[in-house]
Formats: sequence, structure tokens, C-alpha cells
Amino acid sequence: MKVIFFLLISLSSSILTAQGINFPAEEDSLLQLLNNLREAKNNNEKKEANNIFKIKFESVLQNKDALSYPFSRLKTVGVIDSPDGLMRIINWNIEQDDFSQEYTCFVLHFDKRKKKYNVTELKDMSFGMPTQPTEIITSDNWYGALYYKIIPVKKGSRTLYTVLGWDYYSDMSQMKLIDVIYFTGKIVKFGSPIFKQGKTTSKRVFFEHSKKTGMSLRYEEDRGRIIFDHLSPESPSMKNFRSFYVPDLSYDAFFFEKGKWVLHEDVIGVNKANEQKKQTVYVMNPKTGKVEEVEIKTEWKNPSDANAPVSGNEHVAVTPESESQEKEERKKNNAPKVNKKDKRDPSNPSFYDDINKKKKRKKRKKKRN
Repeated sequence: MKVIFFLLISLSSSILTAQGINFPAEEDSLLQLLNNLREAKNNNEKKEANNIFKIKFESVLQNKDALSYPFSRLKTVGVIDSPDGLMRIINWNIEQDDFSQEYTCFVLHFDKRKKKYNVTELKDMSFGMPTQPTEIITSDNWYGALYYKIIPVKKGSRTLYTVLGWDYYSDMSQMKLIDVIYFTGKIVKFGSPIFKQGKTTSKRVFFEHSKKTGMSLRYEEDRGRIIFDHLSPESPSMKNFRSFYVPDLSYDAFFFEKGKWVLHEDVIGVNKANEQKKQTVYVMNPKTGKVEEVEIKTEWKNPSDANAPVSGNEHVAVTPESESQEKEERKKNNAPKVNKKDKRDPSNPSFYDDINKKKKRKKRKKKRN
């Protein structure tokens, strides 16, 4: 039965490529196969289910419209597009019984010069190669990873697709990485000597760190940089053990300068200003007891700007020393005591008038008695 199934898939592949394809219908079929993969209970079942899903998916990807079709219903499959629309990475991971990961990946590319569309499967050979390869590699000798960002850059007339990725790596540590994908005809290649760190130039960059924490590695398009957490050992004695490296609250970044990604250390990480002026939130109405939709202003204010408008809701830190000093000053000025149970604002002048009125009422009652 399996042989017949594979023959049917191969036959359908040639027919679909020649006559066009109904992508929504094919996505329905892929979704069912993907569900079968995710429901598999052991490594053998996962391997068999993944082979069936992969063969079917590759047959669909042979149609050049797959370069733009969203495949949005395949929730556990990553579909990453390059900004120029000429390259797409489709990849997914399969957790094994020992919690390690196996990766499957297709690279879709349209050669603008030759007007040709190519689909290439990357072969995960991580068990037979160095854990952090330093040389240029091809699709037949891939280290295995999940990619989540593509950044095209120009080096001469060639477009190099810088990619950001993640790898499970080991029981104790995980990996973030920066690599480069480019094309020589149909051949997909990885690695290019464009990462400059001081006097050292490398073809890709790996960041191994502890599984106890996450590491931020992202591209900031508006600043033209790849910014990431600087990693340090949890203690000096762990310097030689990357599984004990964690973010130390400082940041480094690669800037693309003269055809290379150049490392800049100790850069300042800044969150984007909130461009959205209003935001909808849900709050409980104290009068009705019902949750209501309320629109609030969310204008961002730079905390370092001395001229920023004051809303009156700012938090002011108070030390025990300053608090006791304030009490002493109140005593010297004979300020009336504030009733702690009263929730009104003592800064309101009428607040103390109300207190004095209460005192006068008490005196009148005593005289009457």
C-alpha cells in the first residue's frame, strides 16, 4: 500500500505542475497529514508521517505560485519570506522521544536573471558533521535549524540572504545563529566571510547559551542592525562551559558596513515609540459591575526627556530617610494630622477646612452637654 501511495503522489506532482493547482484544496490535504504527524506517538511513527507529509508538500511546492501562497492553516510550519519576494523558507521541527529535534526545510527561490523557479530540500546531516561548522556548506550537508527572519543584503552584484535561526542543540544548552544563504544556479549554499568581529572574520555566527533562559536576536530595520543579548557565564568559574552562559543585560549588534556585518559592542537597546495613539482596554464599571470596553490614550513619553509633559500619575521613589525627614518638617510647621482612613487628597486646601469643621462640631456638642 505504501508503494502505491508514493506512486500516486509522484504522479499527482507531475500533473499539478503541468496544469496548475488548487491551493486551498491542497492545503486541506496537507493539514490532515500535518495533524497525523503531530499526533504520532513515537519516533518511528513520526518518521513515517513526516515522510508522507514532506513528499506531498514538495509536490505542491513545485508550482511557482507556492512562492506567494500563505499556507496560513499549517500553524506548526514556519513560512518565512524575503522582503524582495524572491526567496521563501518553509521549515518545521519534529520533537523526538528524547526531546531532541529533527528539522525539515525547503528553500524556494526564483532566479530573476534566468527566469527559473527552484525548490530545494535541505538535508539535516547534523549527526555526521561538526556541531558548529565553519566552512561553506550546501543543501546536502545541512546542520539543521529553524529560521525565523530573512535579511537580504548586497555584496557586489550578488544578493546574500542573511538568516536568523534557532537550534535545540543539547539537553543543557540551546543555540541562536546568524548565517547567509545564496544561490549558484540551482545549488543552495550557506556561509560567507562577511561577519567581522574585531580582527576576526567568520562565515556564520553561533550563540550557544543556557537552556534556563532565552536570548534575544532580532533585526531592527529602522536602525539597520542585528541586535542581540550579550552572553556571559553565570560565574567566572563557568567561563569554559557555554551551557552556563546567560544574557547579562547588555547588548551588541552587527551593522552592515561596506559589504560586511561588523560587530559593535555595548550598543543601547531602545524600544520603539508606541505609534498607536489610542488603545482599547476592558475594565469593570464600579456602578454596574459589568466589564466595559474603554478607549484610552497611549501616547509614548520618553522618560529621559526633561521637557516631557507631566500627567500627575508619575511614580516618585521615596527613601526611608526622605520620608522621616518629611515627617519632621510637618511637625515643625504644625501641620494638622491627616486621617489615614480619609481617601481624599490632602493637597486640596478644602481638605483641612473639613477637618477643622469637624473639630468645631465636637466642641459645640460638648458645650450643649
